[in-house]
Amino acid sequence: MKQIHLLWFLLLCAVDQASAQSGQFPSQIWHKGQVFSVNGQVFQGMLKYDLENNLVQVQNSGVETFGASNVTHFEIFDEQYGGIRTFYTLPYPLTGDYETPVFFEVLTEGEEIILLCREYITTDSRGMGMYGPMMMNPIWGPPMGGAYKLAFNFYFLKDGKIQHYNQKKKELLDILADRSDEVDVYMRKNRLSHDKRGDLLRITAYYNQIR
Repeated sequence: MKQIHLLWFLLLCAVDQASAQSGQFPSQIWHKGQVFSVNGQVFQGMLKYDLENNLVQVQNSGVETFGASNVTHFEIFDEQYGGIRTFYTLPYPLTGDYETPVFFEVLTEGEEIILLCREYITTDSRGMGMYGPMMMNPIWGPPMGGAYKLAFNFYFLKDGKIQHYNQKKKELLDILADRSDEVDVYMRKNRLSHDKRGDLLRITAYYNQIR
């Protein structure tokens, strides 16, 4: 089991490394995959997703676009790290109190708690220099010189409720309160961080194993 967790950690880290090397982020690339619609249809082809607008496109004989409200889930094979990634539609209030269908990537799941993720592209002020604003402008084409970076929002699904995680250790231990002592020891023993995706996956998987 520990080997499986380590493998997932290495695969997830590879996403960030491959993105940095290729100059493209996962959401900007077409992936082999399939979309499962709410009416039971399955659409296969090349997929590109847009988490900001909760859209997924399927390219086959043409290009078809689906909103989260029309999709139960979709899967892609991400060649950048050689694994299948799964995104589910779940009701969540991204803004305000009104719930809408939202795409979440499932990082790890168990009987007790599920770790969800939504990636996004943000600006990286390091090394942008005097040309930063120009590189951020869409009319100048793709990002240059590391002006953008991949970042993540994390969520926990527990007791049927999705909770946004603000990446604070105290908040993490509060979410995992019934087993927080064991989790804290596990984190310190394995030098795991409370705000890194691969580490959070390992922590969540460990929590689900505790009896």
